[in-house]
Amino acid sequence: MEPSASSLTARSDLRSALPFLPVVLRGSALFWPPAAQESLRALALGPDVSRVASGDVLADALTDLRLALALPALSPRAADGLALFFDDDLSRAQARGWFAEVVPNLARLLLRLPALLEDHYDKAADGASGLRILASQDAGIVHLSQELVAALLTCALFCLFPTVGRAGARLPNINFDGLFAALVHNARQSQEQKVRCLVHYFERVTDSTPTGFVSFERKVLPRHAVFSGVTYPDVNAWMKSSAPLCQFRVFSSGFIEDAEQEALEVDFANKYLGGGALSRGCVQEEIRFMINPELIVGMLFMASMDDNEAIEIVGAERFSQYMGYGSSFRFVGDYIDSKPIDSMGRRRTRIVAIDALDCPTRLHYESSGLLREVNKAFCGFSYQSKLQMYTKLFEDSNNKDISPRISSDEYIGISTGNWGCGAFGGNPEIKSMIQWIAASQALRPFVNYYTFENASLERLGEVIQWILHHGWTVGELWHMLIEYSSQRSRGETFKGFLAWLLPNGCPKNEVDCMSE
Repeated sequence: MEPSASSLTARSDLRSALPFLPVVLRGSALFWPPAAQESLRALALGPDVSRVASGDVLADALTDLRLALALPALSPRAADGLALFFDDDLSRAQARGWFAEVVPNLARLLLRLPALLEDHYDKAADGASGLRILASQDAGIVHLSQELVAALLTCALFCLFPTVGRAGARLPNINFDGLFAALVHNARQSQEQKVRCLVHYFERVTDSTPTGFVSFERKVLPRHAVFSGVTYPDVNAWMKSSAPLCQFRVFSSGFIEDAEQEALEVDFANKYLGGGALSRGCVQEEIRFMINPELIVGMLFMASMDDNEAIEIVGAERFSQYMGYGSSFRFVGDYIDSKPIDSMGRRRTRIVAIDALDCPTRLHYESSGLLREVNKAFCGFSYQSKLQMYTKLFEDSNNKDISPRISSDEYIGISTGNWGCGAFGGNPEIKSMIQWIAASQALRPFVNYYTFENASLERLGEVIQWILHHGWTVGELWHMLIEYSSQRSRGETFKGFLAWLLPNGCPKNEVDCMSE
């Protein structure tokens, strides 16, 4: 009999993901290879049977598991990192609890992985949201239960994912071996603190299995005309935009993830989702992935982003409190996420990963660089349901009466800050304007902008209020940004954009400003 369309053997989504999963497909069912299953069963029985009661022995057990999956042995440096963390960094009491309770429970969770995957594919009957590799230019969504996410993250912790073919598919590393290896001969406490966040996550999910869902969406702004909706806008299209600028609130303190009002929270991303989260990185993106570890699962199947792509993740639960940034980052303790749940079972936490130009230097002030950044942000901020309306806004430059049509359940703004202005070397004044332009064109109702006390943005609120008072459109602000950048490129001005636009409180091109 021919397999039905919903059978595992017929599923293109499973065939896409299977080479990168540690389980095997036999007939119409998923299995652990027998030797791996026996090792997991031993781990599930606890340290009295498995003898895994230390980081050193855990490293040996993980090597045995990897060999059972035809993977190479764990690297000596990763093994040393496991021993360092679990035998030296953790307190004896916490280590005893980890090996007596958490590790056996994680092994039991992994033994259920084949059944969890089969259930996942059964429920994603049409394949539209099934786990699969979302390659470049492959717009789509993957919808996962938090329990399946926990099982997949356990595979990463135990370093069980195959690595062959990942680089060719433009997929980032997903196993935790690099994270533990980076603990060795590392004077920065932040690396240990990152691992503490993840250990806390595994303690939480083995104590009480989460019951919600998380979705991962690859968003693509088409470069060429499609049946309906907007394509990759050029410089002139932005000039023509009649979209009104949305409200823009400036905060000198606070954090993007702590906003009370529901918003799309910007991840200052690497083009490879997660950046250095599983190695030595510890800035904005990496910290977010530590306190919301479910984000890490996207690294399993999301290929690196091109200039016209973004990744939106909805429902990732926060598990940890923290303080500090970079080398001062510290795990502070447990965090209870009280965000409400949407109709799809996801927490109403929306995170969008957009990667800025890396060390743009003169591209800051060239139209090609500005265009790349505004389209990247627009792709990330856009509603998929409003693509046709966006086209009208780009085409109708003489109509300022087009106003955002936002239903109550779409009143979701943007929570962001100095995107691409740290290690990537971006210009905060320009990036704040670019994100405002993109959010407004995407018909977002507001931008909450966290300056992190950046000195160059001291006058940002003043300039924003002046622009809003004069009712500028997206096209008008874009025109001024292009004009400024052109003058800056020619060496005709060396002022920052805010001072250039509003020198000494007097707006550019407005001779009667003193009477305002």
